[in-house]
Amino acid sequence: MPYVSARDGVKLHYEQHDHTDPWKQAPLLILQHGYGRSSRFWYNLIPYLSRFYKVVCPDMRGLGQSSMDFDLASGISVDNFVSDIICIADAVGADTFHYAGESMGGIIGFATAARHPERVRTLSLMSAPLRINQVSQALFKFGYASRDEAMRSMGSKGWSEAMNTASRFPPDADPGMMRWYADEMGKSDVEVLIAMARFNSTVDVSALLPGIKAPTLGLYPSDGKTASTDQQKILLDTVPGSRIVHIPSPYHMVWVMAPSACAKHILYFMASNDGTVCDEK
Repeated sequence: MPYVSARDGVKLHYEQHDHTDPWKQAPLLILQHGYGRSSRFWYNLIPYLSRFYKVVCPDMRGLGQSSMDFDLASGISVDNFVSDIICIADAVGADTFHYAGESMGGIIGFATAARHPERVRTLSLMSAPLRINQVSQALFKFGYASRDEAMRSMGSKGWSEAMNTASRFPPDADPGMMRWYADEMGKSDVEVLIAMARFNSTVDVSALLPGIKAPTLGLYPSDGKTASTDQQKILLDTVPGSRIVHIPSPYHMVWVMAPSACAKHILYFMASNDGTVCDEK
Protein backbone atom coordinates (compact mmCIF):
# COMPACT_ATOMS: atom_id res chain seq x y z
CA MET A 1 0.00 0.00 0.00
CA PRO A 2 1.43 3.43 -0.90
CA TYR A 3 2.35 5.72 1.98
CA VAL A 4 4.19 9.02 2.18
CA SER A 5 5.37 11.05 5.16
CA ALA A 6 3.85 14.48 5.62
CA ARG A 7 6.08 17.43 6.48
CA ASP A 8 5.35 16.89 10.20
CA GLY A 9 5.96 13.14 9.98
CA VAL A 10 2.34 11.94 9.77
CA LYS A 11 2.09 8.75 7.72
CA LEU A 12 -0.34 9.41 4.86
CA HIS A 13 -1.99 6.57 2.96
CA TYR A 14 -3.33 6.86 -0.56
CA GLU A 15 -4.82 4.54 -3.18
CA GLN A 16 -3.96 4.58 -6.89
CA HIS A 17 -6.36 3.61 -9.67
CA ASP A 18 -5.27 3.62 -13.30
CA HIS A 19 -7.22 2.03 -16.16
CA THR A 20 -5.96 4.45 -18.79
CA ASP A 21 -4.30 3.25 -21.99
CA PRO A 22 -0.70 2.46 -21.01
CA TRP A 23 0.75 4.20 -24.07
CA LYS A 24 -0.93 7.49 -23.18
CA GLN A 25 0.39 9.97 -20.64
CA ALA A 26 -2.88 10.52 -18.81
CA PRO A 27 -2.97 13.40 -16.32
CA LEU A 28 -3.43 12.85 -12.60
CA LEU A 29 -6.61 13.48 -10.66
CA ILE A 30 -6.43 13.75 -6.86
CA LEU A 31 -9.80 12.71 -5.45
CA GLN A 32 -10.17 13.88 -1.85
CA HIS A 33 -12.90 12.59 0.46
CA GLY A 34 -14.59 14.70 3.11
CA TYR A 35 -15.32 14.69 6.82
CA GLY A 36 -15.10 11.34 8.62
CA ARG A 37 -14.73 9.32 5.44
CA SER A 38 -11.82 7.64 3.62
CA SER A 39 -10.62 6.63 0.17
CA ARG A 40 -12.99 3.63 0.31
CA PHE A 41 -15.95 5.96 -0.16
CA TRP A 42 -14.96 6.68 -3.78
CA TYR A 43 -15.93 3.17 -4.96
CA ASN A 44 -18.72 4.59 -7.15
CA LEU A 45 -16.79 7.30 -9.05
CA ILE A 46 -13.49 5.49 -9.61
CA PRO A 47 -14.79 3.20 -12.42
CA TYR A 48 -15.82 6.25 -14.45
CA LEU A 49 -12.84 8.48 -13.74
CA SER A 50 -9.93 6.02 -13.81
CA ARG A 51 -10.53 5.01 -17.43
CA PHE A 52 -9.35 8.42 -18.61
CA TYR A 53 -7.33 9.79 -15.69
CA LYS A 54 -4.82 8.37 -13.25
CA VAL A 55 -6.69 8.67 -9.97
CA VAL A 56 -5.08 9.05 -6.56
CA CYS A 57 -7.35 8.89 -3.49
CA PRO A 58 -5.70 10.07 -0.25
CA ASP A 59 -6.87 9.15 3.21
CA MET A 60 -7.04 12.43 5.11
CA ARG A 61 -4.64 12.55 8.08
CA GLY A 62 -6.22 10.74 11.02
CA LEU A 63 -8.73 8.87 8.85
CA GLY A 64 -8.76 5.64 6.86
CA GLN A 65 -5.31 4.08 6.90
CA SER A 66 -3.47 7.34 7.45
CA SER A 67 -1.85 7.84 10.83
CA MET A 68 -3.55 9.64 13.71
CA ASP A 69 -0.22 9.97 15.48
CA PHE A 70 -0.23 13.76 15.77
CA ASP A 71 -1.42 16.46 18.13
CA LEU A 72 -5.13 16.87 17.38
CA ALA A 73 -5.09 20.42 18.72
CA SER A 74 -2.46 21.66 16.28
CA GLY A 75 -2.17 19.00 13.57
CA ILE A 76 -5.51 19.70 11.90
CA SER A 77 -5.12 22.93 9.95
CA VAL A 78 -5.45 24.37 6.46
CA ASP A 79 -1.65 24.53 6.19
CA ASN A 80 -1.24 20.85 7.03
CA PHE A 81 -4.06 19.63 4.79
CA VAL A 82 -2.69 21.56 1.82
CA SER A 83 0.84 20.36 2.54
CA ASP A 84 -0.44 16.76 2.69
CA ILE A 85 -1.91 17.07 -0.82
CA ILE A 86 1.33 18.48 -2.19
CA CYS A 87 3.37 15.72 -0.49
CA ILE A 88 1.23 13.07 -2.17
CA ALA A 89 1.41 14.79 -5.56
CA ASP A 90 5.21 14.94 -5.20
CA ALA A 91 5.33 11.26 -4.19
CA VAL A 92 3.58 10.16 -7.39
CA GLY A 93 5.67 12.52 -9.54
CA ALA A 94 2.90 14.91 -10.57
CA ASP A 95 4.11 18.45 -11.24
CA THR A 96 0.50 19.39 -12.00
CA PHE A 97 -2.77 17.66 -11.22
CA HIS A 98 -6.53 17.97 -11.36
CA TYR A 99 -8.29 18.08 -8.02
CA ALA A 100 -11.80 16.99 -7.05
CA GLY A 101 -13.08 17.03 -3.49
CA GLU A 102 -16.34 16.48 -1.68
CA SER A 103 -17.57 18.62 1.24
CA MET A 104 -14.56 19.14 3.57
CA GLY A 105 -12.35 17.74 0.79
CA GLY A 106 -13.60 20.64 -1.33
CA ILE A 107 -12.63 23.14 1.37
CA ILE A 108 -9.11 21.70 1.20
CA GLY A 109 -9.31 21.97 -2.60
CA PHE A 110 -10.12 25.69 -2.45
CA ALA A 111 -7.06 26.25 -0.27
CA THR A 112 -4.76 24.03 -2.35
CA ALA A 113 -5.73 25.73 -5.62
CA ALA A 114 -5.27 29.18 -4.08
CA ARG A 115 -1.89 28.47 -2.52
CA HIS A 116 -0.48 26.39 -5.40
CA PRO A 117 -2.05 27.86 -8.56
CA GLU A 118 0.87 26.65 -10.64
CA ARG A 119 0.08 23.02 -9.83
CA VAL A 120 -3.72 22.70 -9.93
CA ARG A 121 -4.99 22.22 -13.49
CA THR A 122 -8.72 22.22 -12.66
CA LEU A 123 -10.69 22.30 -9.44
CA SER A 124 -13.95 20.33 -9.07
CA LEU A 125 -16.07 20.59 -5.95
CA MET A 126 -18.98 18.47 -4.72
CA SER A 127 -21.23 20.07 -2.06
CA ALA A 128 -18.21 22.05 -0.85
CA PRO A 129 -18.94 25.05 1.36
CA LEU A 130 -16.68 28.03 1.89
CA ARG A 131 -17.59 27.75 5.56
CA ILE A 132 -20.04 25.65 7.59
CA ASN A 133 -23.06 27.82 8.37
CA GLN A 134 -24.70 28.09 11.79
CA VAL A 135 -27.83 26.23 10.69
CA SER A 136 -25.79 23.13 9.81
CA GLN A 137 -23.69 23.38 12.97
CA ALA A 138 -26.83 23.45 15.12
CA LEU A 139 -28.18 20.37 13.33
CA PHE A 140 -25.04 18.39 14.16
CA LYS A 141 -25.77 18.51 17.92
CA PHE A 142 -28.83 16.20 17.78
CA GLY A 143 -30.32 17.64 20.94
CA TYR A 144 -27.14 17.56 23.01
CA ALA A 145 -25.55 20.67 24.51
CA SER A 146 -22.72 20.56 21.97
CA ARG A 147 -21.52 18.63 18.98
CA ASP A 148 -18.62 17.26 21.07
CA GLU A 149 -21.06 15.85 23.62
CA ALA A 150 -23.26 14.40 20.89
CA MET A 151 -20.36 12.62 19.22
CA ARG A 152 -18.88 11.23 22.43
CA SER A 153 -22.28 10.05 23.62
CA MET A 154 -23.43 8.57 20.30
CA GLY A 155 -20.05 7.34 19.07
CA SER A 156 -18.74 7.66 15.52
CA LYS A 157 -21.18 5.11 14.13
CA GLY A 158 -24.24 6.34 16.00
CA TRP A 159 -23.56 9.95 15.07
CA SER A 160 -23.10 8.95 11.43
CA GLU A 161 -26.39 7.03 11.47
CA ALA A 162 -28.15 10.16 12.72
CA MET A 163 -26.45 12.31 10.07
CA ASN A 164 -27.45 9.89 7.32
CA THR A 165 -31.13 10.45 7.99
CA ALA A 166 -30.86 14.14 8.94
CA SER A 167 -29.33 15.68 5.82
CA ARG A 168 -27.15 13.30 3.86
CA PHE A 169 -29.66 11.02 2.14
CA PRO A 170 -33.36 10.90 1.22
CA PRO A 171 -35.77 8.75 3.28
CA ASP A 172 -35.97 6.12 0.53
CA ALA A 173 -32.19 5.63 0.26
CA ASP A 174 -30.96 2.04 0.07
CA PRO A 175 -30.87 0.73 3.68
CA GLY A 176 -27.83 -1.40 2.88
CA MET A 177 -25.94 1.64 1.65
CA MET A 178 -26.94 3.61 4.76
CA ARG A 179 -25.66 0.82 7.03
CA TRP A 180 -22.42 0.59 5.07
CA TYR A 181 -21.86 4.33 5.37
CA ALA A 182 -22.45 4.28 9.12
CA ASP A 183 -20.25 1.20 9.59
CA GLU A 184 -17.38 2.71 7.60
CA MET A 185 -17.57 6.08 9.32
CA GLY A 186 -17.85 4.21 12.60
CA LYS A 187 -14.24 3.09 12.06
CA SER A 188 -13.09 6.69 12.53
CA ASP A 189 -11.76 7.63 15.95
CA VAL A 190 -14.31 9.89 17.65
CA GLU A 191 -11.64 12.26 18.99
CA VAL A 192 -10.31 12.78 15.46
CA LEU A 193 -13.85 13.52 14.29
CA ILE A 194 -14.35 16.01 17.12
CA ALA A 195 -11.07 17.77 16.28
CA MET A 196 -12.04 17.93 12.61
CA ALA A 197 -15.49 19.23 13.56
CA ARG A 198 -13.85 22.05 15.48
CA PHE A 199 -11.74 22.83 12.42
CA ASN A 200 -14.84 22.83 10.22
CA SER A 201 -16.71 25.12 12.60
CA THR A 202 -14.10 27.87 12.27
CA VAL A 203 -12.51 27.52 8.83
CA ASP A 204 -13.55 30.00 6.14
CA VAL A 205 -11.73 29.92 2.80
CA SER A 206 -13.60 32.88 1.27
CA ALA A 207 -10.54 35.12 1.49
CA LEU A 208 -8.49 32.59 -0.50
CA LEU A 209 -10.77 32.58 -3.55
CA PRO A 210 -9.00 35.46 -5.40
CA GLY A 211 -5.85 33.30 -5.50
CA ILE A 212 -7.55 30.50 -7.46
CA LYS A 213 -6.50 30.52 -11.12
CA ALA A 214 -7.64 27.02 -12.08
CA PRO A 215 -10.91 26.54 -13.98
CA THR A 216 -13.41 25.67 -11.27
CA LEU A 217 -16.55 23.52 -11.34
CA GLY A 218 -19.02 23.30 -8.47
CA LEU A 219 -21.53 20.44 -8.24
CA TYR A 220 -24.17 21.27 -5.66
CA PRO A 221 -27.59 19.97 -4.62
CA SER A 222 -30.30 22.21 -6.02
CA ASP A 223 -31.67 22.92 -2.54
CA GLY A 224 -28.80 22.08 -0.22
CA LYS A 225 -28.27 23.52 3.24
CA THR A 226 -24.53 23.22 3.92
CA ALA A 227 -23.27 25.16 0.89
CA SER A 228 -25.85 27.92 0.46
CA THR A 229 -26.67 29.72 -2.76
CA ASP A 230 -25.07 32.84 -1.24
CA GLN A 231 -21.77 30.98 -0.94
CA GLN A 232 -22.11 29.66 -4.48
CA LYS A 233 -22.64 33.21 -5.74
CA ILE A 234 -19.46 34.33 -3.96
CA LEU A 235 -17.59 31.57 -5.77
CA LEU A 236 -19.01 32.58 -9.15
CA ASP A 237 -18.33 36.27 -8.56
CA THR A 238 -14.78 35.81 -7.26
CA VAL A 239 -13.22 33.00 -9.30
CA PRO A 240 -13.07 33.94 -12.99
CA GLY A 241 -14.57 31.34 -15.31
CA SER A 242 -16.05 29.25 -12.51
CA ARG A 243 -19.31 27.45 -13.13
CA ILE A 244 -22.01 25.76 -11.05
CA VAL A 245 -24.09 22.69 -11.90
CA HIS A 246 -27.07 21.83 -9.71
CA ILE A 247 -27.95 18.19 -9.12
CA PRO A 248 -31.72 17.97 -8.46
CA SER A 249 -31.81 17.13 -4.75
CA PRO A 250 -32.01 18.82 -1.34
CA TYR A 251 -29.58 16.26 0.11
CA HIS A 252 -25.86 16.76 0.68
CA MET A 253 -24.37 13.56 -0.80
CA VAL A 254 -25.03 14.21 -4.48
CA TRP A 255 -21.96 12.24 -5.61
CA VAL A 256 -23.38 9.15 -3.87
CA MET A 257 -26.93 9.48 -5.21
CA ALA A 258 -25.90 10.53 -8.73
CA PRO A 259 -22.38 9.12 -9.26
CA SER A 260 -22.65 8.78 -13.03
CA ALA A 261 -23.85 12.36 -13.49
CA CYS A 262 -21.19 13.78 -11.16
CA ALA A 263 -18.41 11.72 -12.73
CA LYS A 264 -19.42 12.77 -16.24
CA HIS A 265 -19.53 16.44 -15.31
CA ILE A 266 -16.06 16.20 -13.76
CA LEU A 267 -14.66 14.16 -16.67
CA TYR A 268 -15.89 16.52 -19.35
CA PHE A 269 -14.76 19.53 -17.37
CA MET A 270 -11.22 18.17 -17.01
CA ALA A 271 -11.04 16.90 -20.57
CA SER A 272 -12.32 20.15 -22.08
CA ASN A 273 -9.53 22.00 -20.28
CA ASP A 274 -6.95 19.38 -21.30
CA GLY A 275 -8.15 19.29 -24.91
CA THR A 276 -8.61 15.52 -24.72
CA VAL A 277 -11.41 12.98 -25.23
CA CYS A 278 -13.19 11.25 -22.35
CA ASP A 279 -15.86 9.29 -24.21
CA GLU A 280 -15.51 6.00 -26.09
CA LYS A 281 -18.88 5.91 -27.82
